[in-house]
Amino acid sequence: MKDTVLISTHHLPTAGALRGAFKSSGYRVELVTPREELDPGVGVLLVLTDALAESAGDLAAQARDRLHIPVFGVAAPGREGEISALGLAESFAPSVDPDEVLLIAHTLLERRRLQRLTGIVGETDAIREALERVVQIAPVDSTVLITGESGTGKELFARGVHALSPRRHKAFIAVNVAALSPTVLESELFGHEKGAFTGAIDSRRGLFELAHRGTIFLDEIGEIPPAIQTKLLRVLEQKEFLRVGGEAPIRVDARVIAATNQDLRHEVAAGRFRRDLYYRINVLHIELPPLRRRQADIPRLVEAFVVEVSARNDRRFAGINADAMRILCEYAWPGNVRELRNLVESMVVLSPGREIGPDDIPAQVRSPGSSPLLPVPTPGPASGEGEAGQLRPQLEFVFRTLVELRVDMDDLRREFEAYRQEHRLDEALLPGEAGRVEIVAPRVDVPATGLDQPPDGAPADEELPAPPPATSGDASEDAEPPSGPQPPAPPEGIVLQTGMTLEEIEREAILAALEEVDGSRRHAARLLGIAERTLYRKIRRYGLE
Repeated sequence: MKDTVLISTHHLPTAGALRGAFKSSGYRVELVTPREELDPGVGVLLVLTDALAESAGDLAAQARDRLHIPVFGVAAPGREGEISALGLAESFAPSVDPDEVLLIAHTLLERRRLQRLTGIVGETDAIREALERVVQIAPVDSTVLITGESGTGKELFARGVHALSPRRHKAFIAVNVAALSPTVLESELFGHEKGAFTGAIDSRRGLFELAHRGTIFLDEIGEIPPAIQTKLLRVLEQKEFLRVGGEAPIRVDARVIAATNQDLRHEVAAGRFRRDLYYRINVLHIELPPLRRRQADIPRLVEAFVVEVSARNDRRFAGINADAMRILCEYAWPGNVRELRNLVESMVVLSPGREIGPDDIPAQVRSPGSSPLLPVPTPGPASGEGEAGQLRPQLEFVFRTLVELRVDMDDLRREFEAYRQEHRLDEALLPGEAGRVEIVAPRVDVPATGLDQPPDGAPADEELPAPPPATSGDASEDAEPPSGPQPPAPPEGIVLQTGMTLEEIEREAILAALEEVDGSRRHAARLLGIAERTLYRKIRRYGLE
């Protein structure tokens, strides 16, 4: 038999119908009269068949204050103010189907039983949804993936799934796969045979064998090495594995619950996590909310932690005043419930013998703006538009920067490959000139631009070499060479010296191209084989305007 449900006799036809529904589901049922005194510890739920009756408020107050059990009420709509004052967990219309009341009551009672078994505290919608998800998936044997930030209580929820499952009388084995090296992890999970490796003086069963007919919890599943991912996939699909150094397959019946604080979809896209393994462990999914998204639960969590720590350390705690509690509720808690619990424990142990005030709270909690521990909040399904709106400018800036960097690197790579293929720099080095490489820029015929000025960016104290005067063939034959020593003709192209950086090479290439086409940026971009817009950006970067 299950727990006892109390049903009032304010409306006998409704009480009879609800009594039959609860008894058929295995609950014990006791009918209570309107003026009856409720005994503590008797029932787990009170159902008022007429919540608007004169004596219904007294029964509801007894159930809430003395028995600490939830109260359901049946009442006609239109008097919501009076119904709200009763503090009902659920309210129903007089025409409600008894099976609907039974279903909601069963979900609520199982959720409360789960909280008692695991110590999970919370009444906000986010935590209720997660608890109800546990109640739904606990009776089956499918694999479960629990995700959430570090410190949200993933192992507590895994234990809750096990506690409500048919396997609850068998072993629950928890292992953190990130804490073990690959070789040790394989031996721990699957066991080893005698002599399988140095130090294996005897055969040893692995954790999967120890969890036979029970549950094994793999925490931080995203850190599991690729070699063991393949072996784990076989266990999930075939229900068998080989020990390290073993030859005979071992069959095992263990329910797998995995947990991670990473986004496994990104790990799959990056090639660090097997896609088929991800689909195999993500059959049933529980997403745990961070503490900053259920701040209404913080006073309940603080109260529960104070009671636990005070009893364990035999310490009397005077409490926390309203201003200090407000600071705790407004803090973002990057470490989630784990961080809150550690802070409460320190406050209880170091209590000054009076109520904790704002000055007794650590500075990083009082002034979160100066705390280096606060992460950038990541917008999720439950985050508001304001939070996402604050992040959008930063994300757009990062995206634009990455795109521009990728474009620049691609352009530079193409240019370098083109030069290497066309000029064969390594083969063009002559003996004795290993430190000097000359690249001759190809000449192209371009329309006259009418630009007589030197290209932008040319040094003011340097004159560009003037083109030789146009002469006819006969004149060139009869011309006498000028007398006196003449300076060597400047080389046509770029001179690469040992130690030059890629940026210096690129800058010289752009200057040479601009000089070649008399400053026309369009033709210079065509000569360099890059987009005109890319050339403009590089001109600005190197100060060649």
